[in-house]
Amino acid sequence: MTTPPPVRRRRSTDGRDAWLLVLPALLPVMIFSVYPLVYGVLLGFTDAEAGLNAETHANGLANYIELAGNGLFWESFKIGLIWAFSVTILQFLASLGLALLLNLDLRLRWLARTLALIPWAMPPVIIAIMWQLMLNRNYGPVNRALDAIGLPGDTNWLGEASTALPVVIIVGVWAGMPQTTITLLAGLQSVPAELGEAAAIDGASTWRRFWHVTLPSLRPIVIAITTLDLIWNFNSFALVFVLTAGGPGGTTMLPSLFAYNEAFRYGNFGYAAAMGNVMVIVIGAFLFLYLRGQMRRRLQ
Repeated sequence: MTTPPPVRRRRSTDGRDAWLLVLPALLPVMIFSVYPLVYGVLLGFTDAEAGLNAETHANGLANYIELAGNGLFWESFKIGLIWAFSVTILQFLASLGLALLLNLDLRLRWLARTLALIPWAMPPVIIAIMWQLMLNRNYGPVNRALDAIGLPGDTNWLGEASTALPVVIIVGVWAGMPQTTITLLAGLQSVPAELGEAAAIDGASTWRRFWHVTLPSLRPIVIAITTLDLIWNFNSFALVFVLTAGGPGGTTMLPSLFAYNEAFRYGNFGYAAAMGNVMVIVIGAFLFLYLRGQMRRRLQ
């Protein structure tokens, strides 16, 4: 008996066909997200400046050495951290309270949930202009309401160093509440009702049921949404730029605003890109801590 020759299998084209299907969706991401990110990182190691005939040369770590001694940038970095953590914490607490309220079986609950989404549907620029009008020193409804109840009604909320940052934080909390509220509301609806009922039968009060049953069940969602909120708030630009443009006196100068001014007001693109790279490192650290925590919980 003769052994038949081995059949040569045709190489599967499934992988190539899959790449062809993904390519139309992948190209915009590569062009508009990945390429600018890589280009910006590389630009931080050059002396790029504004100008039609300006030549660009690699300068190694010169931008970062200069940046290390730039006290104004690190002051803006501190303000950015205060802004990001304050908005994230207050936003979470307010959103959790609103989510608990919207989770109750109330009349017109659907209307309340719809109204809670309004800030999410508004662009940050429109939100900033709206709050500028509300906080206007001369004709804003906030000062008029304070004056009507006998309190000082001539405060320049966005123009005084003592009030600008707290007011901007409040506006940031209001603007960012909807997505956090909806996420926490979805988490509350996924908590089994039997757990709360069993705790109530055992004599647990409403507070104990929330602290020992509801909140532990929400822990993965809380960690995820607060981490994402922290990253989004640290990268915030449009809202603060329209509200105060970093003023007065730099009291609301976030690092993103500082880098913007360095690039588009003074034309130092390479130096501004180095500032952006520092921000990328900080954001990467937040992501690393979040992903490490997620992996540890999955392994447990």
